[in-house]
Amino acid sequence: MAGHVEEQEAALNDDVDEDLPGGAPAAGHFVGAQATQDDVGTFNGGSYRISHRDTNTIITIQLAFGCPLTVKPTLMIAMSPTMTVKGAFKFSMKKLLIGGEMAHSTFTGPGELLLAPNSLGDATTLHLTGDDVWNVGRDAFVACTQGVVKEYKRQGIGKAIFSGEGMFIYKISGVGLMWITSFGSIIRKDLQPEEKYLVDNGHLVAWNCKYILERVASGGIISNMSSGEGLVCKFTGPGTVFIQTRNPAAFAAWMALHAGVTG
Repeated sequence: MAGHVEEQEAALNDDVDEDLPGGAPAAGHFVGAQATQDDVGTFNGGSYRISHRDTNTIITIQLAFGCPLTVKPTLMIAMSPTMTVKGAFKFSMKKLLIGGEMAHSTFTGPGELLLAPNSLGDATTLHLTGDDVWNVGRDAFVACTQGVVKEYKRQGIGKAIFSGEGMFIYKISGVGLMWITSFGSIIRKDLQPEEKYLVDNGHLVAWNCKYILERVASGGIISNMSSGEGLVCKFTGPGTVFIQTRNPAAFAAWMALHAGVTG
């Protein structure tokens, strides 16, 4: 048609902040744990593959002869008959206070070992170089290679009550690999120096940067502190925070509310 000019609209590039309306973050802003892809790697004395990602995750580990692996109890699915396993239990007042598991199993190669989290969630690998100390929730630890130092450390009373991680958490250091798990998918958030970021206190998995607890308002009303609502963990970079997409306490409450409901 005469005088009519068609303008072809440029395709939206969701990898560029400037192309997104309202200042929405680009697609690569959040780095997940590659939930749709297998995580494959090697370490001194073995190799691993994280498969069936997102909610039915399996960690398959191949160990060479004499190579040990420290594993949280109850997570083993299957293993080669050539593998050997020893259990260890450390009794102390910490166990009485945390109400959790302080035992661990040591699997030694050669052979194959299959591990899976107890909850419906994903798993990812942390590479420790000896430069950082990681804080890991007691339910998040799965396994680690030799050279990784795993200790229970006491949090301050405020963080113990309201951070969602309890009185004691794992302090992880050393050199090697550690596998952690989440309830739901895992999101990795890398923070630049002095960058701030708020995380709901029921969604923490692991972190290597400092944080403080902070109350936030919702709809103009600050929630009741005694219930833990309205509290977030305010992180400050540099560092990395691993976040889980589901809140175990909230999910348990949802299940209790809907238990026995039909129709």
